[in-house]
Amino acid sequence: MSDISTFHTDEYDVKILQLLEVDGRMAFSLIAQEIGISNTMVHQRVAKLIDQGVLKGIKPILDEKKLGYDWASFTGLTLDKDHNSERIIDALKSIPEVTECYYITGAFTLFIRIIAKNHEHMRRILYEQIDNIPGIAKTDSFMELGCAFRRNVGL
Repeated sequence: MSDISTFHTDEYDVKILQLLEVDGRMAFSLIAQEIGISNTMVHQRVAKLIDQGVLKGIKPILDEKKLGYDWASFTGLTLDKDHNSERIIDALKSIPEVTECYYITGAFTLFIRIIAKNHEHMRRILYEQIDNIPGIAKTDSFMELGCAFRRNVGL
């Protein structure tokens, strides 16, 4: 069990987060009934968790394959100069198929995840969009073969 006391949470906050993890659309009235507090208290606590940045929002989880995106890669980016990273990140944000971007240590400065409909679409994203961003010296891609699992940190 992780210690999230830094965010001034208590057992009710943890229970609310656990229930929302299972079903982000769960009605606050049902959460209140489940953990034995008022509906108003659930609203107040969710608002507090959002204000503290613990809960970043409740979004749908899209099935990329069912939307026609059969290819994905993890791509390391080597930059000409690391201090250009903010400008490069802004350019990457304009490419909808780039779904994640991380600062990392090691051989690369940034590591991104790209989704594509097919290999030709992936090639166009890499060669016509990403390679044309000034300041990117090199890319190195690893094709994703499937996600074994993905989860939030346990509470």
